[in-house]
Formats: sequence, C-alpha cells, structure tokens
Amino acid sequence: MKIQYASYQETLSFLQQAMSEHPHLIRLQSIGDTWEKRPIMLATVSLDVAYADQKPALLYTGTIHAREWIGNELAIKFVKYIIENYRFNPKLMNALTRNTLYIVPCLNPDGFEYSRNHFSFWRKNRRDNGDGTFGVDLNRNFDSNFRKNPDTNSNTYPGPAPFSEPETQAIKAFVELHPNITVSLDYHSQGNVFFPAHKFNHEVEIEGTDLNVLCANMNAEIKKVTGRQYGIHRGKPPANLIRGSGREYYYAKGILAVVVEVGTQNIPDYMQNMAQSVAENIPALIYALGEAINYSSLAPKRVEGFTISSIAMHSVSLEWRYQANVDVYFEIYRSERNKNTCNEQTLVAITKSTFFTDVQLKSGQHYFYNIRAVDKVTKIKSPFSPEIRLKTQLANDEFSLTVFASKTDVGYLGENYTAKNKEHFGYNSMFIGVNIKRGICYGLVRFDLTQLPSNAALRSASFSLYPMNRVGAKVEKYGHWSIDIIDNDALDDIYDYQKVKNAKSLFSLGYTIESDKMTQGIWSKWRFNGVERTGLQAYLNRQKQSGKSWLILRLKGPTTLPLGSDSQMMQFDIGYGPFGSGLHYRPSLELIYTKSEQMLTLVPEVLHTIYPEHVVANKLASGFDEHGLIVYGQMAFSSQSLPAPDTTVITQAYLQLNNSNKLTTNKDIRFTIELVELNDVNYVSVKQREKIEYIGYEISHEQLADKNSQHFIFDSYSRQALERLHSENKPFYFIIRATAASKANNLLIDWYPAGHALQAKLVIHTISRRKYPLATPTDFTLTNEAKQLKLSWKNPDHADFVGTFVVRNRFHPPKSPFDGVKLYAGKDEYTYDRFGHEHIAKYYSVFSYDDVPNYSAPTSLYYSNNQVISMDELNDDLPSEIEDEDMFLGDD
Repeated sequence: MKIQYASYQETLSFLQQAMSEHPHLIRLQSIGDTWEKRPIMLATVSLDVAYADQKPALLYTGTIHAREWIGNELAIKFVKYIIENYRFNPKLMNALTRNTLYIVPCLNPDGFEYSRNHFSFWRKNRRDNGDGTFGVDLNRNFDSNFRKNPDTNSNTYPGPAPFSEPETQAIKAFVELHPNITVSLDYHSQGNVFFPAHKFNHEVEIEGTDLNVLCANMNAEIKKVTGRQYGIHRGKPPANLIRGSGREYYYAKGILAVVVEVGTQNIPDYMQNMAQSVAENIPALIYALGEAINYSSLAPKRVEGFTISSIAMHSVSLEWRYQANVDVYFEIYRSERNKNTCNEQTLVAITKSTFFTDVQLKSGQHYFYNIRAVDKVTKIKSPFSPEIRLKTQLANDEFSLTVFASKTDVGYLGENYTAKNKEHFGYNSMFIGVNIKRGICYGLVRFDLTQLPSNAALRSASFSLYPMNRVGAKVEKYGHWSIDIIDNDALDDIYDYQKVKNAKSLFSLGYTIESDKMTQGIWSKWRFNGVERTGLQAYLNRQKQSGKSWLILRLKGPTTLPLGSDSQMMQFDIGYGPFGSGLHYRPSLELIYTKSEQMLTLVPEVLHTIYPEHVVANKLASGFDEHGLIVYGQMAFSSQSLPAPDTTVITQAYLQLNNSNKLTTNKDIRFTIELVELNDVNYVSVKQREKIEYIGYEISHEQLADKNSQHFIFDSYSRQALERLHSENKPFYFIIRATAASKANNLLIDWYPAGHALQAKLVIHTISRRKYPLATPTDFTLTNEAKQLKLSWKNPDHADFVGTFVVRNRFHPPKSPFDGVKLYAGKDEYTYDRFGHEHIAKYYSVFSYDDVPNYSAPTSLYYSNNQVISMDELNDDLPSEIEDEDMFLGDD
C-alpha cells in the first residue's frame, strides 16, 4: 500500500520535470527549509506563468500532518491533470487564464518521510524538543488564537510559540508577500468533510455564505464523479475550536479558507480508495481555482440589503440594493435545504432589477435564497450576500406542528454499556453504528404528539437529524443508517438495550443513507413517502384511540465490522448536555396536516327568473325568450349559517342543480353559473352585474338531457371569494346565464323551485382554523446582563396566543421566523442570547404565533456596542451580518 504513494523526493522530481517541460505553465521554488534541511517546495501554476503573481490566486497546502498523505498525492495528480488537459478542457483553460494556483504538496516534509519510513501514524514535524520528545503539530503553530501546552509528547503539541517552526514561518512569509491569494484549501484526512474557517466566536462573518457555497459547489463536483457527499461543518463555537491553525490564519488575512478532510483513513487502500479520492477532488479543485477571481479586487461589490419583501403560500418576494451606475446583473439561487449548491441546477433568475418574485412554490416549505452580482462585460461575479432562509405560508386548510424530543426521550443505547444507557439520554449526542468500545449502538427518539389533534389528517411528515461527526465511520462504502417506527405498545422501557434492539418495527422510512452519503454538518432529513405517511396516520389513530401519544423512532447503523476495523460509527447532535449545540440542533419531527371537514348544505333563500320586462319570484329558469333575449336565473344563499368567518376555511364547495325539463333543439345552447355582486334584482342590474368568477364549467343542453343532476365545482379563487363575502356578511348571489352559437328563441330550462326535494343546493365543506395572525409583541427591549444579552417583550393578550418566536440575524432584521437562528419559542416574555457576542452588531426579531401557526409581523431591534435601536428608528444603511448554524468535531 505505502509504496504506491510518492515519496517526498519523488514529488520534487516530478515537479522539477514538470517545470522543465512546461516553463510557460509551471514555476517551482523553495519557500524555506525544514529542521532536517529538506526544501519546502511550492509550485506556481498559471497560463503565462511570468504574470502569475498579478492574478487572483488559490493557495493549496497539503500534508501539514505527516500521516495525512492525501494532500501530497492529490497535489501531484492535480498538477499532472493540468499538464495533460489544460489545452482542451475549457473550464481548466479559463481558470488558469484568469487565476493562479500556488500549490505546496507537502508542508511537513520531515514528518511525512518519518511517517513513510518509520511510524505510519506520526502526525507532527520532527523538531527536537530537547526533552526526549520530538515534533510540533504544525496546524497548531500559527498565531490564530495560539494556545500554549507544556505537554511536548502530545500529538497536538503547538510548539513553544506561534510560528516557532520553519514550516509555518515559510508559508507565513509567502502569504504575506502574495496579497493576490483569495482562496486557500488545506488538504487533510480523514472524514469526507469541508471545514470552513471561523473567528472564534458564535457569530458568522460576512463571508459565511461564500464559504458554505464554495464548499457546496465543490461537493457537487465530487458527487458527479463518485456519488459521494462531503459534509460542511464550521465548528462548535465558542468552545472546543481548533486554535493555532493555518485555516484561521489565512482567514484573518482576508482569504476564504477551508480545510478539506478527504477519505475515511489517513493512509487508505491506494487502488480502491485513494484513487477515488483523487478522481473526485480534481474537478472540485478546478471549480475552486476558477472562483478565486470572484473574491478579488476585480470582482463587483457584494449585493447589499438582500431581504424578504413578502411571503405567501406559493410565492416569495425578495429585494436588495445596488449602486445604480454599475453595469451588472444579478443571479438568484433557490434551494430546499441549507448548504446547497449555487449552480445551474439552483439558478432560478437572472435579472437587472433589484427585486424578484419567485412563484409556484410549495406551501409550508423551507427555502434558501442566495444572490450575487455579475459584471456584464467581464462576467466576473461578486461574493454572495448572506443567505435568506424562510418558510412559505401554509395552505389555507393546513396546520403545521414541529415536535422536539424532551431531554429524557432522546439518546442512544450501547451494547457494552447496558448499565449506563439511561445516562446516554439527554447528554451531548447519539452514537449510532458499531465500534469495539461501545459495541452495537442504537439511537432512540421518542416524540410526544399530545398537541396533534385527534382529527388530524397528515399531508406530509419528515424527521430531521443533525450529523455532527463521521470520523468514526472509518470504512469507505460500508454499511448504512436507517430509521424504524417501532411499536410503542411493545416497548415498555426505552432505556433497555435488548428491548429496544428486539422491539417490533411497524415500518422503516423509505430509504437508507449509505456511509459515503452520510455527511456531517448538513442536516439529514427523512421524508415520509405516501405509503409511510398512511402507515404513520394509521398508527397515530390507533394510539389516540388507546389514549396514547408517543411516536418512537429507532435509528440503526451497521452491526458488524470488517476484519481489522475498529469502528463504523456516526455521531449525531441531540441539542442537550454541555457539548450539545442547543435548541436548534435537536432532532425534530415536522408534520403538516389538515383537520376533518364539516359539511353544510345551504338552500336558496330566494329564487328569481329575470326577464327583460319582468321578474318572476320563487321560480328558477334560464335560457331565451320569444324575442331571443336572455332570460337569467338568479339564486341567493345566506352566509349566516356558516361558522365565524375569522376561523372558517372553505375547503370545498359546489352547487348542485337539477333540471325538470329538456330542450328539443339542434342549436348549441350552453349554460354558465356566475358568482356575482348584485345591487338589485332587475334586468338592468343583472346586465350590469360585477362578475366575481365562473363556477365550474358551462354545460350544454345535451348534457342536461343526458343527466338531470349537475355539479358546479368552485375553484380556489371562487372559494376565497365565498370567504370574503362571508366575512363581509353578504349573501352569495349566483346568476345562471344561457349562451347560443346562433340566435335562439323560446328555449328555457326550468330548475326545480324552492321547497322541492330536488331544489338547488350549495354544499360547503369547512374546517375551523384561524386565518389571520395575532398582534405583534410589543415593548421589545434588550439589556446586557453579566455579558449575556437578555431580550424582553410583551406578549399579545389573546385566547388563541400560543407563544412567541425569537430569532437572531446579523445581516438584516428577520422578516421570517426562520431567517436566522432560533433563540426561543414559548409563552415566556424574556429569553437570553447566551452565545451572541456582546461586542458584535446584530438584529433580533420577535413574532407571536397561534396554533396553526400563523406568525405575526415582527417587532425588531438592532444591537450594537451596547446600544439598542428600535427598527422603527433604524436607518437601513446600518452595517449588518448573519448567523450560521454549524459546529465542529474533527481532527484537522
């Protein structure tokens, strides 16, 4: 296995030969010497390399940790690919024409050779520490929050001082002399995950979206090759962040910096796994190289003020600001999940305008929007604006319920920890899969669905879980993770390993996630398909009948290990415990449902047949008189018998009419029904009527002859019109009107009169649901108490009040409860932002909600430098930033 990997000397020989054969493309230099006097070689790759330092650049660094050979190997293969393909690969040609690649295959030559020849899993460099120990962890030796550690024997010993090592001194000097570097990628192993940079707090900077999109688009290139998906995981601030790393040093210099953890082993099987890792990462590197120019001084400025204008059931309106005299257009991207790509597959609009309405959206659906400006001439793109996150309004007949498991109802059970399994609930995270230490482990999440009405009819269901660490899944493409719905009646103790293991499965959710698709840092969502949703509905109905309300999910992973492997284990956040990441990382079940309908049958209060010269009461006919003039039928139904308009949703409506005669004619006579506004019952008023909408479709006299009973079904617009008329306490007026292709005389259809068993009927199906939001919370204030930001407000006083929803967003006032980080939801009138940095400006919004939930308009404020400004007073030009939802658990 090892001999297939290039040695450091073989790497240098390859680069030297490449430069000698392609002097216009490649330049080679030493940027310093190691303790053992090996040169630290850096290759500059660009078309017309003499001008390379004048172009925006990507910095590639590899194998800063000695045992992580992927960095060196990928560098060699990438340079080789460039040499062999740049002449005819247009993407690569364009990237090398506009950008420069600085590539350091191995930043730790001494440690790398020591790992190759003596101790495979050696991590550090080969500094003589003078006490019998050797080595400094070079990725803890930068000055980015350097932390001293006296334990020189530690694998992560950071050295006596920042930049004490010749390797870190060398890359520091190079970076400082090359301000054209805009993107840096530091290649490590293991974990199949991108780790974007951070700034050691719980607040994301303006580049947070840029970093996520860069990783997501690289991920898309990886997926094209092998189908594998890498995670995107930013760190778990403010504690447990890696200190002294190169990534944060580069980021502090204004460079978009990312660590890329490749593979699931430090030194994998070369032919099977290493070759795949190389093949999938080369297209991703080409993409990243092409992006360097978009973060340079040549790029257009970032779009400002990107925010939500309005949200409806099936549409969203967005707006933004941009300098008027700059010749750019805007690309808008939409996704249904966070940390997704911004590419041709998600591009939904190209516009010159500063506003956009996205239509044909799904109701009650989460959406994520991104925008960047594009120079019309050069096609250079700007950095991204902070991402907008929202949820469309529910359909008129829908309700939504998001349930989180309580602390005692979420955890894992380990085969080798049966006496301690109860302690695994509500504490830090779930381990699911198998390893030598814990044995086989199952996750368990129990949801209390007491809040779900007994007459709820499910429209959709999904379960969300946050994978926080996949480093323990050490075998490529081995095993899968799945979810069972298990029978609550067959499980009397959720903390008993054997009972959970053997519990009867009612059904499994429709797909499993294979190991190479199981990412960290990106939410995993299991959506119930139609069959599963029906099964869930039936199970919940049985539970309700027996007075129970539990839904139990069992999470399973691999249960065996291949020879020589010690772990195939995924770690998931549960949002509890000292290392859980809080409220918005808890596993959740999201349900959208409607309720059982009530049916009302209305009969007309009045009927009229309206002739040109007179009106006949209590008779309903329509057609043509002896002169060929239209005779109108008119019906009026009272809305008084309907329930209260503010809480009544009409889900279905139709008119049922029965005709008592037939027409004998060869003319094409058709009849339509209109819902109208009517001032008076006379021929002139009817001819001047205000039409609201046609009901159903026209019917011909032949259809009336064929079938006496006809149904005229209301469309969605007509149902809304009925609701409006109901809210205005107006009757429902209908006109029956005849049309003919040619002049017709003495042709009348008689409809049964009032009181007859076959008289006209208006059938309306309704559900009870609040249609309008509650009042907005008032008196929203913020105070700084012992370095914690306390938010207070006054809830609306209303019987339908369920709670308030508090959100933080650094870039703009949240206009949706989902556009930022959720801090609180409940009935209290205060909460604390325990992770918000007291010296960083940010926006807060508070929303009230009912049981639908309908969310009120927000009350918002701006916080900066201990000053709190109400949004009513706030100037739109104040600076702003946004929060991101990420954590860290890795080994970079």
